[in-house]
Amino acid sequence: MAILIVVIVVVLLALYFVSVYNKLVRLRNRSEESAAQIDAHLKKRYDLIPNLVETVKGYASH
Repeated sequence: MAILIVVIVVVLLALYFVSVYNKLVRLRNRSEESAAQIDAHLKKRYDLIPNLVETVKGYASH
């Protein structure tokens, strides 16, 4: 009977650790995806700066 309880406790602990590991992997993937989105927005912003400068130069000449 004691062996059965030990096996059940070990299985429950294993399931808990697998669950925690999977959550950590999900959170890591979410943070990497968020960082990629930030990089994309920053690149888009950087690419728009020359257009903005040209627009301002055009209006400044009036």
